[in-house]
Amino acid sequence: MQNWEQRHTGIVMLRLLLKKLKRVVRESVSRVPDQNAFEFDEDVEETKKIPKDVKEGHFAVIAVKGGKTKRFILELSYLKNPAFLSLLEEAKEEYGFRQTGALTVPCQPEELQKILEDRLKKIASV
Repeated sequence: MQNWEQRHTGIVMLRLLLKKLKRVVRESVSRVPDQNAFEFDEDVEETKKIPKDVKEGHFAVIAVKGGKTKRFILELSYLKNPAFLSLLEEAKEEYGFRQTGALTVPCQPEELQKILEDRLKKIASV
């Protein structure tokens, strides 16, 4: 009789263990994303797409304000220009650091054009 009780107890414990194991597996499967679904890191994908008109040593800037929008291609040296750095501070306050693609600055396109022309005049006068 004792042998039968031991086997019965073993079978009951095995069933309980299997139930618990099934529950754990079900819960873990529900947390795992579908293996057939694809997720893309948009930030990484965007950085790989550089337009052909943006040459090495340059970056794209979009001036947006008052319904006017214009895209500019600037040399990296503009990142040292005090007037342009001021626009970057405004962009940081308005848009934050999570911009993707071309850099957007909150100014009239004419204002950015003037900053670019002023810098070119300074270079020409040297």
